[in-house]
Amino acid sequence: MAGCRLVIFDLDGTLLDTTEGVLNAVRYAIDVCGLAPLPEERLTAFIGPPIQDSFRSAYGIEDTDRLQEIAGVFRERYKERELYKAVPYPEIFDTCQRLRDAGIMLTVATYKREDYAKDIIRHFGFDSYMTAVYGADHENRLKKADIIQKCLRLLDGEQRSGISGAVMAGDTVNDSAGAKQAGVDFIGVLYGFGFRDGSEEALQGCLGCAATAKELGDLILNLR
Repeated sequence: MAGCRLVIFDLDGTLLDTTEGVLNAVRYAIDVCGLAPLPEERLTAFIGPPIQDSFRSAYGIEDTDRLQEIAGVFRERYKERELYKAVPYPEIFDTCQRLRDAGIMLTVATYKREDYAKDIIRHFGFDSYMTAVYGADHENRLKKADIIQKCLRLLDGEQRSGISGAVMAGDTVNDSAGAKQAGVDFIGVLYGFGFRDGSEEALQGCLGCAATAKELGDLILNLR
């Protein structure tokens, strides 16, 4: 990679530890929708992917209308009570500042619904660093690669070779797969949710892995 002009961040598990708020809303949806409780260790799998996909995987539900109903219960609770129950990762603001100071454009591509993503980015003060924030649609039509492509369009009109001037930073298999499908380089974040245990295959071919937000910034700046 000849240099980096655009960074695409995932949100949950990369910028913010959203564990408390997301899992509170998941537990609420499970209870209200009459689903069997899940062991606590299985709940973390709900952080990151589209909520419909998580309930489909956990309960084997294939009925689209039922999944939308459950997702609606989750989202209403999350929006009204849980959205801001999150914690920025240590040194992540310093990393954003360093990248901006180096002239790199920063964006967000998340499976969190876009209006919620913009609210939480603004609430925690990341909006002063981000050129754009893109997220999921209500019906779960957009895939991760589609959302990443929205960020990549910000490079349109610039002199570039393919999309080698961009890199995606994320903490899950969904992020690495989405980056691959969009044709963009990937850095794995190890301090988030998805790459803690046995995800080595998803990290094959990535530009590197970061155990802290500072390491993430160092990796990106060294691409220049």
